[in-house]
Amino acid sequence: MKVLISGAGVAGPALAFWLNHAGFQVTLVEQADHLRSGGQAVDIRGAALEVVERMGIGAKVAQARTRMKGMTVFDGNGTEIHRSTSMVLTSGRLDSGDIELLREDLARILYEHTRDKVEYVFADKIRAIDEQPDGMHVRFERSAPRVFDLIIGADGLHSNVRSLAFGPEEPYLTSLKMQIAIFSTDNFLGLDNWQIWLRDSQAGYGVYPVRNNRELRVTLGFGEGDIEQGPLDISSQKRRVAARLSHLGGETPRLLEAMWHADDFYTEVAAQIQMPHWTKGRIALVGDAAYCASPLSGQGTSLALVGAFVLANELAKQPMNYREAFARYEERMRPFVKQNQALATEKPGEPASAASIDAAKSAIELPAVFP
Repeated sequence: MKVLISGAGVAGPALAFWLNHAGFQVTLVEQADHLRSGGQAVDIRGAALEVVERMGIGAKVAQARTRMKGMTVFDGNGTEIHRSTSMVLTSGRLDSGDIELLREDLARILYEHTRDKVEYVFADKIRAIDEQPDGMHVRFERSAPRVFDLIIGADGLHSNVRSLAFGPEEPYLTSLKMQIAIFSTDNFLGLDNWQIWLRDSQAGYGVYPVRNNRELRVTLGFGEGDIEQGPLDISSQKRRVAARLSHLGGETPRLLEAMWHADDFYTEVAAQIQMPHWTKGRIALVGDAAYCASPLSGQGTSLALVGAFVLANELAKQPMNYREAFARYEERMRPFVKQNQALATEKPGEPASAASIDAAKSAIELPAVFP
């Protein structure tokens, strides 16, 4: 069985690992010309911890984890209102067995764990898919056409495969009414494994150090409100962010100044993907492409890892009956996805309760043996 996966983030390489393990011939295509850097810290929790252990990367993931000691929370004027050495907003309780690490570090670990077994094609993109009796005929932006048995979209919130197979994203994308911007900069605040958060009713930010306190990762957020819609160039995006946060106190002026010099600035609406089906014919979606829970849930990465395992497990059990495998994948994952997506909306503007997170992160039982 020849399988084409689109997307070299988290879900794609994780799925590639398990499919290769089951004897599938896997090709992974990635639009970027290299692994994407930057971005925020992500969490591996509950069932997803079991997945990375079974993959044999548990020790590397743990070694790359962040080492936060606590956080300070400020109001919009920059006045301290809360301090904690027991939990932080990015990862929850510090005594938890869950692991927080940078997304780019997890992507690198997954790539290094699969690159010798999986064909990676960078700087290319699927342009068209045509299902024929002998398989899925795929045309690429740059590579020669090829034929595959199955195609998996693991290419994120604005999935190209989903667009090609299911049409425009609008019917499936649910905005959470918040815009998020992320960038990295030098640790000019001198933070030592300590997070700072500032917000009022309209906007706010979170800042934490990484890379042995050499760098800062900055997340800025504000309500969608009347923001200008449609694609904007980077300078216009930065102007929009600055306009919505300029009224805040604390370190806001210095952070906005650093934003102008950041070359990895990224902004996106916080949104979820909700679809009645994640599969169609010989095509399936996994991770954010199928069921993005948004950064507000804290569970997007765990859903990607678990979803990749479950999909590969079902295909491995009956490789010649992809329709039944796809149906079982949807049946097993939907309750888990629903419970984890609900974390983003449990308390709008606030993290979900620890009890809800603990229940959601382990709300699926993985099979004891992979076929």
